Amino acid sequence: MASESWLELPAQRSDNAYPNAIECKVEYGGERNYTIFYDKSTYTTMWVAYPLEAEHMGSLSRPNSWDYNPEIDEEYQVNLDSSYSGGTYSRGHLIPNASRNGIRGMQLQTFYYTNSVPQWQTRFNDGIWNSLEQAIQSIGQSEKVYVVTGVAFSKVGENKSISYIKPASDTRSVPIPNYFYKLVLKVTTNSSGVVTSASTVGFWYENREYNDKFYNYTVSVDQVEAWTGFDFFPNLPDGVEATAEKNSSWDTFQAY
Repeated sequence: MASESWLELPAQRSDNAYPNAIECKVEYGGERNYTIFYDKSTYTTMWVAYPLEAEHMGSLSRPNSWDYNPEIDEEYQVNLDSSYSGGTYSRGHLIPNASRNGIRGMQLQTFYYTNSVPQWQTRFNDGIWNSLEQAIQSIGQSEKVYVVTGVAFSKVGENKSISYIKPASDTRSVPIPNYFYKLVLKVTTNSSGVVTSASTVGFWYENREYNDKFYNYTVSVDQVEAWTGFDFFPNLPDGVEATAEKNSSWDTFQAY
């Protein structure tokens, strides 16, 4: 039976779609902070997964600098000390600073280069995406949730063109994701910590500006699995997972 341990972790794809990718667990003080699935050939974290609860969040000041992830060879990371030229794309956090600004060591780890991808800034990163992050953080203040944030260049079966951009502090180009997604899980457990029921919801966005509400882009986890090829929340009991991953309503998820 599944317990609450590591419920956020996706399963690896079995089709070798990312032959140069590695799973990397980032820990602080012996406690898990987050896990990434990092593609060394594109310098891109395809997903980050992490638990979120009140103790993770606070009011610590934002760090002033970025750094290499010490768990991955520096040759496989792009230096992001400076952002991308032009101002259109920013160093978009995958696990947000505000989801870890209650514990300084964990917060600093969100400023690893491997926790950032090129994200449209105006009215996406600073707008609808930020609103989504704040809504999830608000839930996390009162109950533990599990979050997966990821990017995609194409949906499964799709062949979209990919643009590239250089950070000002590196000579190498990185691909710009065409899509961003976020998945959230809540669970109910019995007195032994075994999961007895769960609720999930997903969000899917193109990497562009938006002028409406974050909850207008909800989808089911099942749908995101079909678009990405990943199996999300596989550590849930099978029956619980099958039921929970059909939901695509933000209101239903909030009310769970």
